[in-house]
Amino acid sequence: MHMRRQTSFPRARRRRIAGLTLIELILTCGILLILSAAAIPMFQMTIQHRKETELRNDLREMRNAIDRYKDDADKNLIRTEVGSQNYPPDLQTLVDGVTISAGASGPGGISAAALAGASGTGQFGSAGTPQLGTGAAGGIPSLGTAGQGLSDVPTKVRYLRKIPVDPMTGKTDWGLRAVQDDADSTSWGGHNVFDVYSQSQAMAVDGTKYSVW
Repeated sequence: MHMRRQTSFPRARRRRIAGLTLIELILTCGILLILSAAAIPMFQMTIQHRKETELRNDLREMRNAIDRYKDDADKNLIRTEVGSQNYPPDLQTLVDGVTISAGASGPGGISAAALAGASGTGQFGSAGTPQLGTGAAGGIPSLGTAGQGLSDVPTKVRYLRKIPVDPMTGKTDWGLRAVQDDADSTSWGGHNVFDVYSQSQAMAVDGTKYSVW
């Protein structure tokens, strides 16, 4: 009888241990579900903040490119269509680049080719702005042997590396506004690009629509 009671205790103990292990497993799964439910919204908010930052940077880059094109056109370095008020005809023009008119001069009588650089193509700096090229010696472009200035050399300047993808729509179909359009117009009048905006109608974290950024 004494030996029989000794062997029964380990079996009961094993049953209690197995029962506690199952309860612990259920509690652990419940805690993981709660943590996951709390982490998913935070992860989604982080992604949204990242996309919003990317959208602001893309809009700033394109608007700066439009302004630089406008400034060069105002200096008579670029031939523009009548009625465009010296704004680019489309975004692709900023990517493809424009040829500086031969013989055109900027402020102080500096030739257009000298402004763009003797290399023949304007290059982008780290901030995305066109930088001036240099002559063969790496210094200031010099005159040719025949006495001709660099204004006779055709040059091309690109203002935008590429049309960025809208992080909110996943497409490059940005909304465009011409200088003749209303400030809140959603229909592009064509002929020139005065401003760009996202076509996403979603709401930002601050409660505004991305389309009004």
